[in-house]
Amino acid sequence: MPATIREVLEALPDREALLEVVLDLGRTPEARLPDGSRDLSPRPVSAEDLHYVVERVGRFGMDNRAGIERTLHRISALRNRVGDVVGLTCRVGRAVMGTIDIVRDVVEAGESMVLLGRPGVGKTTLLREAARVLADDLGKRVVVVDTSNEIAGDGDVPHPGIGRARRMQVASPDAQHGVMIECVENHMPEVVVIDEISTEAEARAARTIAERGVQLIATAHGNSLNNLLQNPTLSDLVGGIHPVTLSDEEARRRGTRKTVLERKAPPTFDVIIEIQEKDRLAVHHGVAEVVDRFLRGVLPRPELRLRAADGSVEIRQPAPAPEISPATEAARQATGPAAPWRQRRTLRIFPYAVSRSRLERAIRQLRVRARLVQHPAEADVILTLKSQAKRQPVRLRDAALGGTRMEVVRGNSYQQMENFLRAEFGIDEAVHGHDEALKEARDAVEAVLETGQPVELAPQDSPLRRLQHQLVEELGGTSQSRGEPPQRRLVVYPG
Repeated sequence: MPATIREVLEALPDREALLEVVLDLGRTPEARLPDGSRDLSPRPVSAEDLHYVVERVGRFGMDNRAGIERTLHRISALRNRVGDVVGLTCRVGRAVMGTIDIVRDVVEAGESMVLLGRPGVGKTTLLREAARVLADDLGKRVVVVDTSNEIAGDGDVPHPGIGRARRMQVASPDAQHGVMIECVENHMPEVVVIDEISTEAEARAARTIAERGVQLIATAHGNSLNNLLQNPTLSDLVGGIHPVTLSDEEARRRGTRKTVLERKAPPTFDVIIEIQEKDRLAVHHGVAEVVDRFLRGVLPRPELRLRAADGSVEIRQPAPAPEISPATEAARQATGPAAPWRQRRTLRIFPYAVSRSRLERAIRQLRVRARLVQHPAEADVILTLKSQAKRQPVRLRDAALGGTRMEVVRGNSYQQMENFLRAEFGIDEAVHGHDEALKEARDAVEAVLETGQPVELAPQDSPLRRLQHQLVEELGGTSQSRGEPPQRRLVVYPG
């Protein structure tokens, strides 16, 4: 740092907690700490200040990141349109020992695992510790594929934070998948450690590594298992999802519509670890079974791990996963043939020659998760009239060639719009109220498991409340009835 900024930083009483320093041309320099930001000087940052820093750090790569040799610090550049540096984010990197203790048994078990969590929650720190423990304490051959030199630091000599693990640097982010394969083919690792799998090519490379019997420890974009399932690029990491058309007999036996979603391949990873907070992790063991049950309507029930202030670790085992009951199947069918992740996703409809006002009214009346979009490219389904489908105008033909699904209604009446939505979301008019009550119970369980706050349901009669009680228990919550008929209703609590 320039002398004037360095003197202020050194005088900060809580500089040990410093997260990063931000230098933007023409603005005052800023220090970011866990409790907020602080200005480091009344004088704005000049081009000379930025040049001073750039000259003293490593060379910037194609990802506009550099470092300081044999440290874990990361310097990221902002550039103008002609490539000049006009801003720097200087993040403090620290090797924190002991972070692996909360999942050390999982790491040492030899299963491949992926770490999920929001930026800054500690995924890379945990990766670094895992590499050190496996290399030094267990004596395994560990290779770190270090795309941005964030795991093992800048320079050609790796930071001691990874212990005796070896490090392969990556010239540019788009070459990471090739280096992953090269690592396995050339260096015979027992464990490969990778930060940020984010592309389809990297997901394929990860599958190749896992299929060769190499333990893979990686991070990926997303905060939870549900994020991976919804991400078409990364869903292959947990086995991928594809639609399957069942026979009439099999659909009746399962109690579902003929088109369902199923896992299409074995998962790349055996374990998923969601880092919810620095000292709170959710561990999904047996990813294949977790995903299969998720697609059938059973919410994941991960093992919860908590680190106390004294360093002790509490492991809360989940209750046994429930069997799929008729109540669960009925609730799943209430909003469509797919799975919980599909139910929570809003169906995007492009109406072509169809009354938008009547379609919007039907969406409101049935209270389904759907919205209208302005362009076919944004849509999950195109709804048009039978007469238009026969004519095949250019816009419809182009959309069909692009792979967008097309559905047809006979006329432009409100009833036709409602019939389309009922078929799309699996809503039978005779049991609509029954399904809505079960769907409300399912949504309530998801809400209380995420927030920890109780949720009160709408009043129902005794038979429906009994089904709601059963469904809540199966999904991992608890419930109590409250009030007097006809206002008697369920209150859902965390399990």
